[in-house]
Amino acid sequence: MNSLNQVIIEGNVVRQPEKKTCKNGASFCRIPIAVNRYYKNSDGEYVDDVSFFDISTFGNLSETCEKWCLKGRGIRVVGRLKQNVSTDENGKKNSRVDIIAEHIEFKPVFKKTGDKETEEAGAESAPKTSASKKEKINMLAEVAAANQKEQEEAVEEEVVF
Repeated sequence: MNSLNQVIIEGNVVRQPEKKTCKNGASFCRIPIAVNRYYKNSDGEYVDDVSFFDISTFGNLSETCEKWCLKGRGIRVVGRLKQNVSTDENGKKNSRVDIIAEHIEFKPVFKKTGDKETEEAGAESAPKTSASKKEKINMLAEVAAANQKEQEEAVEEEVVF
């Protein structure tokens, strides 16, 4: 029986992700995100606590993320936790926990121009014009197709004959 292992996390992309290829030819992408938590401490002061997490994507989802996960863009990730254990050259064991993305939603980016707030397609490195409705629909369709293909591949791997 599988234990429950699901994470939902929302944050901002810290830097532009790089798509890499594994030895077996599969593509993956690691996306660093920052998650903010605002709270009032015991002295009544507001505190901004920031935590950093690495999100890993594989296959078609990694290609989509390479294109749409721009620095500063907000994303919501549904995934699972995976612990990676390695041994360094001194024989010391190291452990890290990654979030393996199964679904990613891209949040709109808003830029303030004078007194108005406008929605844009990307973040700091994106063009300064608003994304058209057609571009947004194409982006959502591309993400949905990548997520669907990832789910189909996962089901095929789990089926035992």
